[in-house]
Amino acid sequence: MKQYHLCGMGNAIVDLFVEVTDGQFADLGFERGTMRLVDHAEQQTVLAKFAAGDPRLVSGGSVGNSVIGFAQLGGKAAYIGCVGDDRYGFHYQSEFTQLNIGLGSPVVVGQPTGTSCIMITPDAERTMRTCLGVAAHLSGKHVTHDRHLIEQSAWLFIEGYLFSNGDAGQSAVREAIRIAKASGTKVAITCSEAFIVHVFGEHLFAALKDTDLFFCNASEARAAANAHDSQEAFQKLRELVPNCVVTDGPAGAYIRWDGKEHHVPAFPCEPKDLTGAGDMFAGAFLYGVTHGVPADKAATAANYLAMKVITQVGARLHHGAKDMWSAHAG
Repeated sequence: MKQYHLCGMGNAIVDLFVEVTDGQFADLGFERGTMRLVDHAEQQTVLAKFAAGDPRLVSGGSVGNSVIGFAQLGGKAAYIGCVGDDRYGFHYQSEFTQLNIGLGSPVVVGQPTGTSCIMITPDAERTMRTCLGVAAHLSGKHVTHDRHLIEQSAWLFIEGYLFSNGDAGQSAVREAIRIAKASGTKVAITCSEAFIVHVFGEHLFAALKDTDLFFCNASEARAAANAHDSQEAFQKLRELVPNCVVTDGPAGAYIRWDGKEHHVPAFPCEPKDLTGAGDMFAGAFLYGVTHGVPADKAATAANYLAMKVITQVGARLHHGAKDMWSAHAG
């Protein structure tokens, strides 16, 4: 019996949430809904424009959010990522410890913790300027050091953004998959963003050869499968991975699990902040399939929790996640 149901691995990021008016956003000159990597100085310049409102801090990163959701539902989870020895790094460690998520040895002395300034406009869109900081330093040597977390987990869940972290991130993925395969741990990967396919597809597709479950949204699926729409992409993805999930916003989700296919409708809502819907879906779905819940039921409950996430600000449900899960997993 393994100690953990799930070990996540990704960019450890502290989200800094700022709600902005359309006028304030226009002054920035940013393209709405984009995520761009920036250096520390540029991010501080952006934050300084909103100095009157202290940003709300929430620990996450894409797979970090999924692991948090998984733990909130009652799953035993662990996480591998790097943070710095600054206020954000200590905040990250504290939050994950409070959530009973097992951490390896994440602190790197003298380096800044990764942070993402998330500007939320009145249309519920979020525009992100992310400084990866020490999160981008996660490499094969860190994974080797914390290998017990993978060995003692039923599933390993890898963040696609790691492929964009150069040799360090790519070595982390290779080493993690090697350890997982040697220890009977199943592997799941989330694509993270379509540019991962376009720019780092060679590394992603190599990893998918050893992957048991692939998560992607509609645009990522079309890129990965070279398809025109979500349904075509979903069908083509069976050539790459045995199990997959394609989330398609209001159109619901397409699931292939254990040889069976399902389409699960979305729950309609008025979104307030689109941050973290896919992260919550992945964490909730993985919780379901690691706890004996049929895949279609797990996806239905995951869709409901994802809907609840986007009707609030921030990627985390702070109250009632387990009760909502139980009501919809049937």
